[in-house]
Formats: sequence, C-alpha cells, structure tokens
Amino acid sequence: MTKLTEIAAELSQSLTPLHFAPPVTHVYNPLAYAWNAHREYLERFASGQKRILFLGMNPGPFGMAQTGVPFGDPAAVREILKIDAAIGQPARPHPKRPVLGLQSTRGEVSGRRVWAWVEESWGGVRQFSEQAVIVNYCPLCFMEESGRNRTPEKLKRAERDALYAACDDALRRRVDYHEPEWIIGFGAFAETRAKALFKDRDVNIGRVLHPSPASPAANRGWAPQADRQIEALGLNQS
Repeated sequence: MTKLTEIAAELSQSLTPLHFAPPVTHVYNPLAYAWNAHREYLERFASGQKRILFLGMNPGPFGMAQTGVPFGDPAAVREILKIDAAIGQPARPHPKRPVLGLQSTRGEVSGRRVWAWVEESWGGVRQFSEQAVIVNYCPLCFMEESGRNRTPEKLKRAERDALYAACDDALRRRVDYHEPEWIIGFGAFAETRAKALFKDRDVNIGRVLHPSPASPAANRGWAPQADRQIEALGLNQS
C-alpha cells in the first residue's frame, strides 16, 4: 500500500462509525465501494510532490459518488483519465440515486468542466498531474429523502465537527505528502477549510470559482474565469 492509499483507506475507516440524522437519510462512501477506481486515480495521477493542490468539497451524486474520482464525471473518467475499474455498491443505496459506475450516462457538470479545463488549459491530464493534484476535502456524499444533495457545512454541528476532525487529519497528511506551494480551493468552502488548517504554515492559499451549475457566474464561461483567476494568483499553467 502506498502512502496515498494508506491515507485514503484510513480516512474511509475513520468515517465508518459516524452517524448522520435526518434530514440526511443516505450516505455514500465511494472510498469503500469505488475503492479500485479511487486507488487507480491516486496511483496514476496523484503520486509525488505537487506544486498545486486543488481542493474540492465533497462528492456529488453523479460524479465521484459514481466513479470514486474527485469531480469524477463518468464520461471524463472514461475518456480523459482512461480509468476502467469495477465499481461496487454503497451499503444502502438511495432508490433515486442508483450507482451505475462508469457506465452511468448521467453526467456531472462540475466534473466535466474541471477535467475539460485540465485538458484545454493545462495541456492534458499528464502534464497537469506532473505539477498539480485534485483532492476532495470530504469523501462522503450526503443525501436527503428526496434525493437532494446535502453539503457538509449544512450538517448538524456535532455531526459536522466529527466529520471535519477526520477530514482535517487526512488533508494535513496529504499536504505533508505533496508539499504544495499552493492550495487552491474550488469555491469558498474549500478555501475556508484550507485557511483554517494551514494559517500557520508556509503555503499560499487561494481559490477559483466553483464550477457548479448552481452558480450563475460559473454558467457564464467557467473555464476562462478560472484561467484568469489562476493568472491573478501569479501561477502559470504550463
């Protein structure tokens, strides 16, 4: 087991005993049922020191919850990352949110935007992964009875505190491993967590617009805006 797979496996194990009350009714842990794909992602695209660590929030039901890959739109995982791994099933599937894995025909807009950006603005996933890595702060996907996604900051305080303790520890270990010069959040949540954890550390922290289609700004050409924000931070993409 590599250092990265060890961190991921121990994070998954530490989250297993946690319980979440309504309105959360279902919790998916793709580090468990989609472990093969997640491990392949780590081994092929995340190993070693990185100049930039891009930080997301948590899986969406049509992205990493399907594929085990951060921002893991199924088509992007198949066609850009070329990952082909067996995906299992969550312990308690939501009837409105089945896990179809890499065969899912429903895409995730955020993931499609991110990996297309990697291809177009960074010269491809190989060149990108030589200097950068994409990590999700939390690996769990939370759903309400209706199937609606519930984000971590909306959890009850005691639940959130227990979740954050485990995720904070894993992120610290990831940063120790990658030794990035920059941590860049996709959106305010990720930037805020990074600032809380690393305010006394010699690492630069910034953010780019979150690629979610729920953001009106992101729907007005997300990739060019992300390019400009990266440039404003003084970073290059080559």
